Amino acid sequence: MKKKLLSFIALVLLAVGAYWFEGGNLLTKITGENPPSSAQITLQFPSGRYPETAQHIKEAIQAGKSPVCTIDREGAEQNRKHSLAGVPTRKGFDRDEWPMAMCSEGGKGANVKYIAPKDNRGAGSWVSHQLDQYEDGTRVKFVIK
Repeated sequence: MKKKLLSFIALVLLAVGAYWFEGGNLLTKITGENPPSSAQITLQFPSGRYPETAQHIKEAIQAGKSPVCTIDREGAEQNRKHSLAGVPTRKGFDRDEWPMAMCSEGGKGANVKYIAPKDNRGAGSWVSHQLDQYEDGTRVKFVIK
């Protein structure tokens, strides 16, 4: 009985410790019976760090665009070509797309907004770094923090 109780306490402590350490992570894997290609994670996007990009994502989602991005790095160049077609460049601005070009949901019909290059490029680099460990096909739900 004493061994079972100690084992139970050790298991609870391990679970609490794992939960506590995961609290600082911005990515949360959602598990289930789906195969790995349909795995979904949640990415908490830092609006304080990239306010223009965060505002654009919020506006695009409110306008009906999906908050979920299915990673498709190979399709990014083609998606960017389609999403930016007919949207002229503007000196001093980047054309930000939502859904992003690296998402299979991106491309034709994406919401495009002019924003500061520093904000757009910083956000793109940050997102890329957060997601570089995940394979194409991973679904990412963006939540503006």
